[in-house]
Amino acid sequence: MSEQIVKRTVAESQSERTEIVFPSDSNALGNLFGGRLMQYIDLVGAMAASRHARAITVTASMDHLDFVAPVKVGELLILKASVNRAYRTSMEVGVRVMVEDVRQQRLRHVSSAYLTFVAVDKDGNRLCVPQVVPETEHQKRRYEDAGRRRDLRAEETQRKKELRAALPQEWHI
Repeated sequence: MSEQIVKRTVAESQSERTEIVFPSDSNALGNLFGGRLMQYIDLVGAMAASRHARAITVTASMDHLDFVAPVKVGELLILKASVNRAYRTSMEVGVRVMVEDVRQQRLRHVSSAYLTFVAVDKDGNRLCVPQVVPETEHQKRRYEDAGRRRDLRAEETQRKKELRAALPQEWHI
């Protein structure tokens, strides 16, 4: 029996989250904690990944996280996530974070990140995910870029394995 290949467009799984920054979310300078922003990025990324996979997803990695500008108490955050590319059981999700100036009706880019999510069943076993169908030129570029980032992640993983293997035995944990 042949397995039917499932595909979904980028638009089918896009996710958006809006937050207001409160004093309890900030440091002594009144700027949003980086860790809190990472939490928001992880959540909106997981929503997009789960929509795409139509399954539970877990975060495998977050890389290339850029903090472009500080976010102040009282500002409105808008986080947008899209699945850039899907592989057998994993997906790369891109998240862009903007601050909305409600008075001037302008958006300011404050952060971006790439995350890898894996689809799993209720027992934690990996599930196959649908392929991504990029439709716009922007989506096609992000799809190709995701492939290059995956290759770089694989090279870095191999480099770290080799470094760990070269460590003296007493340094192993």
